[in-house]
Amino acid sequence: MNRSETLNPPNRVGAYIAQHMRDYGLIFALIAIMVFFQVATDGTLLRPVNITNLVLQNSYIIIMALGMLLVIISGQIDLSVGSIMGFIGALAAMMIVPYELPVGLTIVTCLLCGMLIGAIHGYFVAYWKIPSFIVTLAGMLIFRGLSLWLLEGQSVGPFPRSFQALSTGFIPDFIGSGRPNLTAFVAGLAAVLLILWQGLREREHNARYGIEDEPIGLFLLRNASMAAAILFIGWKLASFRGLPNVLVSMVVLTAIYFFITERTVIGRRIYAVGGNEKAAKLSGIRTERLTFLTFVNMGLLAALAGLIFAARLNTATPKAGFGVELDVIAAVFIGGASMSGGSGRIMGAVIGAFIMGVMNNGMSIIGIGIDYQQVIKGLVLLAAVFFDVYNKNKGA
Repeated sequence: MNRSETLNPPNRVGAYIAQHMRDYGLIFALIAIMVFFQVATDGTLLRPVNITNLVLQNSYIIIMALGMLLVIISGQIDLSVGSIMGFIGALAAMMIVPYELPVGLTIVTCLLCGMLIGAIHGYFVAYWKIPSFIVTLAGMLIFRGLSLWLLEGQSVGPFPRSFQALSTGFIPDFIGSGRPNLTAFVAGLAAVLLILWQGLREREHNARYGIEDEPIGLFLLRNASMAAAILFIGWKLASFRGLPNVLVSMVVLTAIYFFITERTVIGRRIYAVGGNEKAAKLSGIRTERLTFLTFVNMGLLAALAGLIFAARLNTATPKAGFGVELDVIAAVFIGGASMSGGSGRIMGAVIGAFIMGVMNNGMSIIGIGIDYQQVIKGLVLLAAVFFDVYNKNKGA
């Protein structure tokens, strides 16, 4: 047996894939869905303009999925995020359009308002032990009604360009002349190098402490595929208008929440609370405070999503955010989060949101009606939850 077989016996690769089937399955599912719709739409799906539209259309879903993941990991759920998103958009519209308040003041006020709403929900869930389903269901109804009251049943807009830039603005080309946008491509290349460096650094750390790591073949294949995908998307964006502002915001937020969940004490404690709240409390973790903070964080991200959504539409409407909470929750569960709490990953939630986004976009392009779209998305969600339950029963 040669040295490579000693380090990576043939059965180790299969065992590792079987052990991490959910993670690899998500990536394969996203690739398969994109290939299918690329063929079904005659190449429209991956055109530069449509990739940009995909980012703009799904940015608020991804942003809220980051917060929803923490809520679900802690063993709770938040049904009010769509209504909060719509209410914050309505509040921003009333502050900017009729009252002509500064955009900066409006954004800060709306984000603080979102945190306050999340704090109210978190207070009743964490300290009064009222089920989160009931508290956030009440919040969903309350803020849906407040949106209608605030807008008086009418749409309010348009917004100034400085506010629209939250969603529809693009990063200027600091390197080239703008076509192709070299800044966008160089940013993609920098992201690839950073991810590869982080992956190699983590492998070195695992080897130093004797932690079982991903087989080298899978590591190289996964990173090569990811690098190719990022560079491809970077070039497509570069050939259109470059990097959307909201894409930069999404990447930064994803990196922050990835670090929190994977590298910090508070992240590990949130997982512990969702896994077994009583055991976590006995070990000295302040479970009520952590639950409270997850809802405050969810309120903040829902407010940010509301601002981005309103900026993209250039108007606030009474129906904004209607049913969005279902897409957000579905994205998190498709991404591998457990219904019982205690498990789930940031990248899984992001991939789950992209799966939902690609399906919505692809089905709309090929002309599938909204009725069938809802049926298909429901079946995908059911399959994801079934897969989670099946794996747990198999492991038991």
